[in-house]
Amino acid sequence: MSNVLAITGPIYLSIAVGFVATRSGFMSKVDAQVLGRFVLSFALPAMLFNALASRDFQEVIHPVYLAAYALGSLVAFGTMWALGRWIVGHDMTLRAFMGMGSSCSNTGYIGYPILLQVIGPSAGVGLALCLLVENLLMIPLSLSLAESGQAGSLSWQRQVIESFKRMARAPLMWAIVLGFFFSMMGWHWPQPLARTIDLFAAACAGTALFVNGASLVGLRVQGLVSQVSGIALAKLILHPSAVAFFLWLLGPIEPRLQISAIVLAAMPMLGIYPLFAQRFGRDGFCAAALLMTTLLSFFTISALLWGLSGWPAGQSVMLGN
Repeated sequence: MSNVLAITGPIYLSIAVGFVATRSGFMSKVDAQVLGRFVLSFALPAMLFNALASRDFQEVIHPVYLAAYALGSLVAFGTMWALGRWIVGHDMTLRAFMGMGSSCSNTGYIGYPILLQVIGPSAGVGLALCLLVENLLMIPLSLSLAESGQAGSLSWQRQVIESFKRMARAPLMWAIVLGFFFSMMGWHWPQPLARTIDLFAAACAGTALFVNGASLVGLRVQGLVSQVSGIALAKLILHPSAVAFFLWLLGPIEPRLQISAIVLAAMPMLGIYPLFAQRFGRDGFCAAALLMTTLLSFFTISALLWGLSGWPAGQSVMLGN
């Protein structure tokens, strides 16, 4: 268990530093947002590109991984969508965001730093595959259903198209596409450019954790505990369990990839979750769910890593074992 706490402890302490620095006024929320844009636009894309481009193409394309993660995510989404009928009634928009919260992980800001300590540099491959599922399937699905709950809204087909257009402009998606392409072609950047990309990639983990802590400042759960607790349980327990089931059903798959998919599915929901809900007027509810899930995740992720460290295949690939 001490090995597990050696992994999760620094992660959540780094989040705490970001929270305290912002809560005390040493950093402003605007400062943290600027750092967040740096991570999303430069550091994380550089890391993803390196993780993919530096490996043989056969090492970075895994249909079983993609299928298991997608099916597990759909199970978590569908379960929360159905249960939302009893929790929040006929509010389709809020039910869509409950589904998003239970199926879209904070893979970049928390998942990657944890996974990097668990399985090493191959964490970037798992992260890229999960981002494909989230950005090409789960987020467009969630936003199209949320839009369908608004009177006079765009059709769900048009909303899906608009979602794909937004994703196509995201640096993360371009980094994944270019990384796959360089891997497939066996290309490499000239040394000065490659080292420049390395510098940005190295800034990813610590900055992402700091930004995640800063984003929690000002969030409240008063009066919403009973409603958001279901989302927290679905995200932290149901989502990784469903992914693990489909990995077992569709396998076999290399142990590092199994651990990668399960650990990333066990993360709290993505940090920009309340921002997606803002234009629908559901950001307060989603912020409460984000706060509760992030706080509980320290205990659930620590328990998961402890369990995986006792798994024979896990012992052979997890760092520190």
